[in-house]
Amino acid sequence: MTNAMWTHGVEWRATATPDPRADERAWLSGDGTVLMEAGHHWDLVSVPRQLGLITLDILWYDPVHTPGPTLVDSAAQRVGFLVPPDPAGHWSGEGVRHVGRGAWVAVPPPHRTARSLEWIVPPDACGSLHQPLLLRLALREAYETLAILTPLGED
Repeated sequence: MTNAMWTHGVEWRATATPDPRADERAWLSGDGTVLMEAGHHWDLVSVPRQLGLITLDILWYDPVHTPGPTLVDSAAQRVGFLVPPDPAGHWSGEGVRHVGRGAWVAVPPPHRTARSLEWIVPPDACGSLHQPLLLRLALREAYETLAILTPLGED
């Protein structure tokens, strides 16, 4: 990871948490993760790993928009996309979970893996997030791709 990427992640953390210094200490000790509250600066849309990786691949094909921060949890076999807060939580689909206000999310440092968590796309200094419409469209396309790739009777 480049020094600039680490700096951007630190700057993002400073805006996403009330006590960045405590987070830094937690990242350096213990299991290396920090619990951050969803719903203030971002929500998390979590999907099964295969669906999430295909979705992220689709998002990378957009020549205009860069995908937002994306986490992978290899133990839970899930991919999480950070999106703007959505109090109504209008996210649906098989295996889709929306995590918003009042929920806490384990977050690794922006510059390394912690336990089973790592950033596929780390946060940037601007606080960029996934655009909900683009993410919904990519999820729909990923579902269609999986329907073609998964033979009948297999899940």
